[in-house]
Amino acid sequence: MNLSIRKHLAISLFCGLVMISTQVAAADDPALTWREHDKTSFEQARQQDKFMLLDLLAVWCHWCHVMEASTYEDPAVIALLREHFIVMKADHDARPDLAERYRDWGWPATIIYAPDGTELLKRAGYISPEEMRVILQGIIDDPSPQGSHLAYPENINEDPLLDPEIKTRLEERHAKRFDYQRGGLDIGQKFIERDSMVWDLKLAAQGDTQAEQRARLTLDGALNLIDPVFGGAYQYSTHGDWQHPHYEKIMRVQSRYVDLYLQAYRQFKEPRYLKAAESIVSYLLEFMSAPGGGFYNSQDADLEPGKKAHAYYALDRKARLEKGLPRIAPQVYASATGYAIDALLQLYQVTQSPALLQRAEQAMVWVFTERRLGQAGFRHDRVDTAGPYLMDNLVMARALLTYYQITNDQQALQRAVATAGFIDRYLKHPRAGLVSAADNGTPLKPLPQLDENIAAAQLLLDLFTVTRQPQLMALAEHTLRYLNSPEVALSRITEAGLLLLDQQYRALNSDMAEG
Repeated sequence: MNLSIRKHLAISLFCGLVMISTQVAAADDPALTWREHDKTSFEQARQQDKFMLLDLLAVWCHWCHVMEASTYEDPAVIALLREHFIVMKADHDARPDLAERYRDWGWPATIIYAPDGTELLKRAGYISPEEMRVILQGIIDDPSPQGSHLAYPENINEDPLLDPEIKTRLEERHAKRFDYQRGGLDIGQKFIERDSMVWDLKLAAQGDTQAEQRARLTLDGALNLIDPVFGGAYQYSTHGDWQHPHYEKIMRVQSRYVDLYLQAYRQFKEPRYLKAAESIVSYLLEFMSAPGGGFYNSQDADLEPGKKAHAYYALDRKARLEKGLPRIAPQVYASATGYAIDALLQLYQVTQSPALLQRAEQAMVWVFTERRLGQAGFRHDRVDTAGPYLMDNLVMARALLTYYQITNDQQALQRAVATAGFIDRYLKHPRAGLVSAADNGTPLKPLPQLDENIAAAQLLLDLFTVTRQPQLMALAEHTLRYLNSPEVALSRITEAGLLLLDQQYRALNSDMAEG
């Protein structure tokens, strides 16, 4: 890394620390005293008979910056909040439980609760000061819940197999919701939806030409989301095309795109897909590597918080560096580092570059040194205000399994299985599914979330394939019973992850029956 990059990274990380300390910790501004989303805040709300407002922001999010600087600085909004509300602020990246729970309402996400934790209102995105005044006064005048309240499904599928009728509907939705002109899902945001892509790649390998068309169209469109200057993948594009990117770079997106482009490269032998994966990993190594061996989680969309940066991203490398770097959040999470490890290992499998394997091993040592929780699990940050969280443990177990598959390191496999055991002990819902985090004493009881449970079931089935340990299959089936329940399975416009899981689960059962 050259001196110029180091200088800009140092400035970026310092600004990130300042930004987060002012946004997420209790604010220095005496007008509003922001609290943590925790048991104490809910107790205070009950004692004072006040409503509660959660500002769930992402430190890389443009509209979060705008809302902080406008809506929450408005005197009339401040007056209403001070008199009638306990206000809480949480960083989406620091609280995976809240991020997963309210992903459909971000970012920013604004959640208003009654003192007993009942969700009265959930709003997605920027809210102007004028609109916020109306919303707050409306809650004060009529605190009836608006919209659906997040809840556990009433009817759990006792069979871990996907119902044939639901399977047919999911297959129909997969084809129907595709944008056959531009690629990606037929929605306003363009990105590669991981499980839809993997499903199409599987179908294409079996000779389905329409699936191959869908895969190639999406992969080629998403190349527009790869930063041509620094590398790395932008989160998504708006306007229903691939030409209007939101410029934030999130570690989960980087890892996912490396995996998908390398799968496509192996299958289609297109050099541009390998180049895309290499560009993303190069960005991780140059910009997202943290001292000591871990990896940062995100880089901001804005060069100056709250100001669109289209002109900046149109510049070449030299011109960008002269202006500086968008802020990189300074926290180093177990999940972010695990995603980076997996991306490095995936590229190593293709290129056999020793430096990639060495960097992945360095990061793995860092996680075990700095984020180990007990003998089997993982913390999220150096100190967590809630948790443990499912995502950190899933991502690290996946990285360990990938490492074992490359190196045949038995200790890595044992550690992956041990982490699955940690999940079984602490994050299993009593009926079915896995919860995002352990109960931290608030009225909001932990709930399973769809994406995490799909990732968990895939991991558990993969581990069982290697080890044939029955407890792994038992936990996978416990997870599948939640996922295959009709309320869950059909809750989205499309969800190919369930088709992938059903295919894998049936194949494993067939193998065991024959064996």
